[in-house]
Amino acid sequence: MTNVTYALCAIDCPDPVAMATFYSALCGLRIAPYDQPDDVVGWVELLNGDRPTLAFQRVAPHQPPTWPEGDQPQRLHLDFLVDDLDEGQLFALSLGATLAAHQPGGSSFRVFLDPLGHPFCLVLRAP
Repeated sequence: MTNVTYALCAIDCPDPVAMATFYSALCGLRIAPYDQPDDVVGWVELLNGDRPTLAFQRVAPHQPPTWPEGDQPQRLHLDFLVDDLDEGQLFALSLGATLAAHQPGGSSFRVFLDPLGHPFCLVLRAP
């Protein structure tokens, strides 16, 4: 069998630098160096050693998802583990995220929207 290793998740967006900056702050990963001006760079990755990471790819025109319903469905969402949901929420909101109006329920996670409207979850880390 072929050895396949998960490397990254690429997120389409109109401004890879802005999205990389948001997610860099959210999850504490540094942005990999790039050699183009911010307004034309087409691909930005977060540095995560040899572990899977996030990348951001310029796509124009970009249509954000209309989650949980609508013409532009969610294509993926990311989960981030936190020790405290309330603290995690304050931190995510301070970075520009918004708490999603639709919360599917449960006390172990909360749904947020990144600055472009992509859903992501903060999930309470299991003890």
